[in-house]
Amino acid sequence: MSARLTDTNQSDDGNEPLPTPCEETELIEPAEADGFRRACIEIHRTLTNRRLDKYLAGRLGKLASRTSLQAYIKAGAVTVNGRVVKPSYTIMAGDRIDMLLREPETKTIVPEPFPIDVLYEDDDIIAVNKQAGLIVHPARGNWTGTLLNGMAWYFQQHASSIGDLPVGDEAYRPGIIHRLDRDTTGVILLAKSEQALWRIGRQFEQRRVHKTYLAIVNGHLELDEDVIDIPIGQHPRIKEKYAVDRRTGRAFTGVFKSAVTRYRVMERLGGGETGRPAFSLLELKPTTGRTHQIRVHTSYIGHPIVGDSLYGGGPLYRSQLQGRGDNPQDAIITRQALHAFRIEFQHPRTLKQIEIEAPPPGDFVAALDAIRGLKA
Repeated sequence: MSARLTDTNQSDDGNEPLPTPCEETELIEPAEADGFRRACIEIHRTLTNRRLDKYLAGRLGKLASRTSLQAYIKAGAVTVNGRVVKPSYTIMAGDRIDMLLREPETKTIVPEPFPIDVLYEDDDIIAVNKQAGLIVHPARGNWTGTLLNGMAWYFQQHASSIGDLPVGDEAYRPGIIHRLDRDTTGVILLAKSEQALWRIGRQFEQRRVHKTYLAIVNGHLELDEDVIDIPIGQHPRIKEKYAVDRRTGRAFTGVFKSAVTRYRVMERLGGGETGRPAFSLLELKPTTGRTHQIRVHTSYIGHPIVGDSLYGGGPLYRSQLQGRGDNPQDAIITRQALHAFRIEFQHPRTLKQIEIEAPPPGDFVAALDAIRGLKA
């Protein structure tokens, strides 16, 4: 028996993912932007009468209890040879077990009162329009002031609206389905029940959740629309940064992850005869969910997102648009001009297709209006 990690590739028709060989590495893979970690185990010898749930409980230890694993398996978050099975399934030699796992839960999330812009809510899910400057999940160095601190407060005030994810004096299990960067705005979806968490998590795994972003980038793109199919990985020297090796066009050795983003130019502004800086408004649809994917991809093709200093796009100043250089007092937008505009998925209970949109925030609109002034 050996334990290996897996990644997921998409089939030629773009509908269902194809399993790839597990790589010789750690059992558990770090969480990506969809909020889940992935793991793969290949069974090389028969374990007599060993139930799947019991085997995984022993294998994963504190990462997941047997009770929670039974719920995961029933929800389709654990598959054997690509099929959903029962917790009582007897594992055999040659079996491949793929699974989604949540990150270890924060024991206590302190409720904090701040405005939550709810776009949609029912008994299973809640969609929120996240503002800029807000981290999604408490972590080292940021235990308060996060979206989940605000959500804990929201559910305390609306106790009847929460499902089977406890709040209050218990550890708040927030139902993280996917993430947005601190300064990326827009729609983010959270589960209110275990069933919703794993059913939608499975949709992310199978790439049946469709997300649409809006971004203001520097320069005019050559093509009206295209696909950026460039693998990315963690930067070899800067911990919080992700990158493509510009010498090879591939991720750095040892951190390879396939990443695909479709884009469409919605509007070209400035440049040309205006004698002013050039910008483009893009619609972007990532088909993979890598951390910082859109930011890395737009930077790699030479059109970093406005305001994204980490990836080559500086703040936007009104003085810059007027040809007077950079004046910090004239700042229009200083964070990345990236907005999660729309998310489409299948409702975990009704199975109907749901589409939720979040209007762009004020600084994004102000930046676009200021740049549009370059047309004159």
